[in-house]
Amino acid sequence: MSRWKGLPTELDPSVRNLVVRLRRLKDHSGLSLRQLAAKTGYSSSSWERYLGGRALPPRDAVEALASVTGEEPTRLLAVWEVAAEAWSGRTATAPAGPIAGAAPAVARDRAPEPAAEPGRAEPLEPLDPIGPAGPGAEPARGRAFHVAVAAGAVAVVLAVSAVAVLVDRAGADRDHGAVAPLAPSAAPAASPRSVPAYTCRVERIDGLWHAGLSTTRDEILANGYAGPEVAEAQCLLDRAGYSPGDIDGIFGPMTERAVKRLQTDADLVVDGIVGPHTWGALRR
Repeated sequence: MSRWKGLPTELDPSVRNLVVRLRRLKDHSGLSLRQLAAKTGYSSSSWERYLGGRALPPRDAVEALASVTGEEPTRLLAVWEVAAEAWSGRTATAPAGPIAGAAPAVARDRAPEPAAEPGRAEPLEPLDPIGPAGPGAEPARGRAFHVAVAAGAVAVVLAVSAVAVLVDRAGADRDHGAVAPLAPSAAPAASPRSVPAYTCRVERIDGLWHAGLSTTRDEILANGYAGPEVAEAQCLLDRAGYSPGDIDGIFGPMTERAVKRLQTDADLVVDGIVGPHTWGALRR
């Protein structure tokens, strides 16, 4: 098994899920990065970035990897689509910068505007006057100002009238004993950590440990995931002496630290992600 470096901590869980699956396929294939590049048409440096979580692999690269490793591509491409959506949200917030070798944006999008001739001012678009122009006519700006003031006054009068109607209606309701119903306030939600959501029933079956919450041995779990599979992993971590905190089925920082301690002691890739190898260490 390759000794992979840990993935960047800021990586989205869905992107982590994709990268871990790609790493697992490469490990199972026994191909080196150079061999993988020769079979897929993507360079070894590109695969190094994809498998290191520093770049999102194109859809074609994921499909090519599935093809050369004999993996059914449908599920892998579904994982890629979720990761691509998360990655696009991440890159949309990053400041745009120039791309090496790319044509300038002006040349690519539209022709540059002609420079003004020296000593010649650019003409301004004339403003359309309001009303007929002529001797004694009010200038356009002054006329527009008075129109705006009149519109504002009308708006104020309408607002005052609406308030008066509401006050009168409220008084009539009060006189008739009617009380406006208050919006029901939401009851405070019980703290999810007040009572553990899952109960560990740890037992050894056919030489493997189980906690009675899930029988999976290859489900990918990472920080931000939740569900019975996470609770199963938490129970087994606690059984092995790596406390994940509350057994609540939520993969948080404490669970991630417990997974990393287990991976270190089991001589696995220390990435804080529960995959087939980590499940194997948990169930043995």
